Parts: sequence; structure tokens; C-alpha cells
Amino acid sequence: MAKDYIEERTGGYYVAGSRVALDSVVYAFLRGDSPEGISESFPGLGLERIFGALAFYLANQEVIDRYLNQGRQEFESLRQKSRQDNPALYARLKEARQRSQTTRQ
Repeated sequence: MAKDYIEERTGGYYVAGSRVALDSVVYAFLRGDSPEGISESFPGLGLERIFGALAFYLANQEVIDRYLNQGRQEFESLRQKSRQDNPALYARLKEARQRSQTTRQ
């Protein structure tokens, strides 16, 4: 009996029966995490669902890679817009980051 491990909802892909986005599992896999390591990060999924999600990704890699790339582009666009809309905030963040780095040295 075939089992569905991925659901498409609200324009995204999710591990079936969970709130975990396929993106999270795929990025961990691409980062080099083992299925067991991914399962430690998402203990509610279990190995079967992790392997099912990875099998779905590998079987649909071209489509999912396009989807992930589109998400990265949308995020970058929003990040740049936020920097333009909130220059004072980003200036304070930059100063704080620099102070933090100098205190570590």
C-alpha cells in the first residue's frame, strides 16, 4: 500500500501530518545531516517520515529545487526591502555586531 509522505498546502510542501516544511528536511539533508540527525532535530517525524520526505525530494528534485530557489529569491527580496524600509534598525544591528566582535577579540 502506497503512503503519502508530503502534502502540498498553502503554496508549500510539508511532511504529511505535521507542520514541518519539506524545506527544513531538504536543507538539513543538503547540509550533510543524516536521516538520523534530521530525526533528532524533528523528533515528532520519525525515521520513516524523514526517509519518505527525502525520497519525495529525490524523485522530484528538479521541481523542489526550483521551489526552494524561488523561496530564497523571495526571502532575499523581502530582506532587501526591509533594509531599505528600516535603515536605522540595520545600522544599530551592524554597530551591535561590531561591538560584539571587538569584545570577543
